[in-house]
Amino acid sequence: MDPLKPESFKHRKEVLSTGRAYHFVDQLPVDYDPKRHPTLLCVHGFPDLWYGWRYQIGPWVRRGYRVVAPDMLGYGGSAKPTDAEEYTSKKLCADLAALLDVLGVRRAIVIGHDWGSYIAGRFALWQPDRLLALIIVPYTPPTREYIPLTEVVKRAPNLGYQLYFNDQKSSHEIPSHLGKFVGLMFADVSQYGNKQLDFTPKGALENILADPKTPTGLPTILNDTERAYYIQEFGKGMHGPLNYYRTSQCRHEEELAARLPAALSADLPYLFIWGTHDPTATPFVINKARKFISKYQDIAIEGRGHWLMVEAKDEVTKHISEWLEHLTCSHPREVSKL
Repeated sequence: MDPLKPESFKHRKEVLSTGRAYHFVDQLPVDYDPKRHPTLLCVHGFPDLWYGWRYQIGPWVRRGYRVVAPDMLGYGGSAKPTDAEEYTSKKLCADLAALLDVLGVRRAIVIGHDWGSYIAGRFALWQPDRLLALIIVPYTPPTREYIPLTEVVKRAPNLGYQLYFNDQKSSHEIPSHLGKFVGLMFADVSQYGNKQLDFTPKGALENILADPKTPTGLPTILNDTERAYYIQEFGKGMHGPLNYYRTSQCRHEEELAARLPAALSADLPYLFIWGTHDPTATPFVINKARKFISKYQDIAIEGRGHWLMVEAKDEVTKHISEWLEHLTCSHPREVSKL
């Protein structure tokens, strides 16, 4: 498994019982035994792929874990429904449960990043019997009141870019500027720190992408090989990935109808791992999450930003491995249920 050679991983594609086809990497440890080797289900965010876990898959497999990393719905080699309602967390969680069924895995340790954190957190609510533990960035509980995105952006102007993602025109415009888009999303802000390229305020992202003066070769956390792979895979379509931002009301209605609880199961081990320079991991979000999680533990990685799996690849691998080893040693009976 070479992180710079996607083809060196074991790829699979299966049609799930939900009717959707998923592409995923399924990497088994030596002498795999489901009773001895827990499964890690790694859920990526936006904009990402199974490839976001490339630096962790090999080390985790060598430590005795089965690692499964899907292209989430709409991405890469997975199905790409056009209707935004197909991307609600309820349906995505049903897909992940169906994927575990295909694998013959009853319960998994679920790890999420970015949108994958949101989906992983909802998986713990929609499919609580399928988790052994949860490792994510901040947990966001369901709410009783629906807040429209326009109001959300008024309260949090740094989320203004989501208005563009919510607009159907972004599905057509972003593919025309993939080089710039990847450069902005994976930017190494420590290298250029240009406030003029802050895409978060309302209206900023579309203007930056359309501006011919915006450089296509921004310094990023990716090397040339990684960047080329992302551009290749995102070139298969961005409508599906952007649909995740168009589901807020549908998600809310589904959760309200199901009366999903705000708190996670009291016996669910939970690890929050975050970079201190990640703008999504604010003190408010962190403190709010603590109220709904009994077995809360967190690890802060100093000086690192949003793309922890790349920016702090060794630290992420080490911290999660050590936490999992403690968990599996402390709960051997639970591991046997996998």
